[in-house]
Amino acid sequence: MARYNFHGRVVAITGSTGGLGAAVASALVAKGANVALFDIDRAALEAQVRALGDGAFAHEVDVRSLDSINRAMSAAAQHFGGLDIIVANAGIDYVEPLISATPGKFERAIDINLTGVWRTFHAGLPHVMQRRGYLMAVSSMAAFVHSPLQAHYTASKAGVWAMCNSIRLEVRHLGVGVGSVHPTFFQTPMMEAIHSDKAGVKLWNGNQGGLWKMISLEDVVAGILRGIERRSDMVVLPKQNTLVAKAPGLFRSFVEALGFKQSDIKEAIALTVRR
Repeated sequence: MARYNFHGRVVAITGSTGGLGAAVASALVAKGANVALFDIDRAALEAQVRALGDGAFAHEVDVRSLDSINRAMSAAAQHFGGLDIIVANAGIDYVEPLISATPGKFERAIDINLTGVWRTFHAGLPHVMQRRGYLMAVSSMAAFVHSPLQAHYTASKAGVWAMCNSIRLEVRHLGVGVGSVHPTFFQTPMMEAIHSDKAGVKLWNGNQGGLWKMISLEDVVAGILRGIERRSDMVVLPKQNTLVAKAPGLFRSFVEALGFKQSDIKEAIALTVRR
């Protein structure tokens, strides 16, 4: 399979100053890519763009606002002359059961983790399609393994996986690829917050071993870069979780091939435009 070379490519990343976003941005710059850094934390963005140098561009973004993301995408495309790859990475998590759920927190998680990905793809697609590029969303193994006290997170991450599968069919004829990333637990400030919560420690045994053992941040970053290089439909980390991840969609590709002709998809899209 031909690799999608990073050199000179422009990659836009939401949640760029978080643990995963910052690590991915640094790795991309090291590979010769230019990065458009999108985050809600202006001070952290300014520090990040200074650290990454001339190949980086920063724009404050709130993924809960489509206008905010549209402005950022347009500014980045103007700065670099276009966009090749979008990485929808912004996300939040916490531990909370339904019985004592705080009003508004579920909606906020869905708005950032799921609808925020949709807004990011929606704003990025007009730019990416000009270069027959690639859209990637950071989901989780939580899309397939649904932990208690995590209804907001599992619902949002399962939604991201399903959404990527749907959008992939819509943009395939444009030469645009779509992939979702599904890592298990790994060390980030988000995980530190989970480990500071007694309920989180109890649920996953502090992620010390067994099913819930953490993998390294470096392994996740390497997997994401491989996924972009290969324009993968799905990236599962670690690889031994692949069977668990792929089991829910075991017959999906067969059903898609049998039930959705590419010509029909294109005509259906055209019909919505004519309405």
